[in-house]
Amino acid sequence: MDKEVDPRVLTVIDEMRLSGPRLTPVEIVAKMGVFDARDKPFEHAWLATGDNVIATIWAEWVNVAANGRWFYLESLDVHHRAGGGERSAQQVQRAKDRLALLKRSHDAGGGFRAVVQTNRIAILEVESNKDAKVSTRVRDDDEWHVASWEPDQKLAVLVRGPRGWAPSEAEVQTARERGNVPQKLSAAAKAADDDKATPEAVQAAALEYVVKHFTGYGYKAENMTGKGFDLEVSNAKGQTLLRVTVKGTAPGVPGFKLSKEETACSTREPLWRLLVVTDAGSGVAQHKIYKPNEINSAPGFDPS
Repeated sequence: MDKEVDPRVLTVIDEMRLSGPRLTPVEIVAKMGVFDARDKPFEHAWLATGDNVIATIWAEWVNVAANGRWFYLESLDVHHRAGGGERSAQQVQRAKDRLALLKRSHDAGGGFRAVVQTNRIAILEVESNKDAKVSTRVRDDDEWHVASWEPDQKLAVLVRGPRGWAPSEAEVQTARERGNVPQKLSAAAKAADDDKATPEAVQAAALEYVVKHFTGYGYKAENMTGKGFDLEVSNAKGQTLLRVTVKGTAPGVPGFKLSKEETACSTREPLWRLLVVTDAGSGVAQHKIYKPNEINSAPGFDPS
């Protein structure tokens, strides 16, 4: 609701609204290059033409730093709504899709375009009240970027404007207290949380992720663990396409090694590939495939 928005932010939104044509929330996104915007009216992030990421910024959660810069705390907890409560399966998927696009822009070192919006009901009810609707949505002509991505704290910091600045720790903590992201873990709590992420659990999560990835595209992924690779990937005709060794990393399990069998297989098997899943077991897991001569560049690889 407007009354929950910082007056300085609301003033800018009003200026944007009055300076442009009157468009519906969907039309605004469509004109930014999302041609299927009408089919995705309830999404919170979109991939536009030119691989440009567009994301919703809820004005109620925008913070203004001491120097006037805007920043926004993004929760990496896909399962819980702001203020508490479990998300539905559809809401979880929507949150995962949004985070995947934001992570994509972060990993690429680029920015993203934003639509800033206010809502007709209290911000904490946006995902729980069936009457929730957009009050005002405007296109922000200033680029945003992901200034930091902290999966161990389930938090990302989004910043409006040029790179090279980030809010202070005190400003971030003040913003946390508004309730849309988890509170910062204590050192003891973080250590306990990291202890739960055992190498075995991370590896199992990585394998599950990879199997779902390939089968989702219609390929068969057969478990071949113990032969120098984990999965044999084949197409519908039975043709073997890849023999993949899967490794996962996550907070608490930052690295991995290859076994002697895997190393030997990488040199003799032309279809062998290393597939690394980062943030395995989380809603923002991503992967990348490496050829044998690219292993040393894989994040988390320990050659010792």
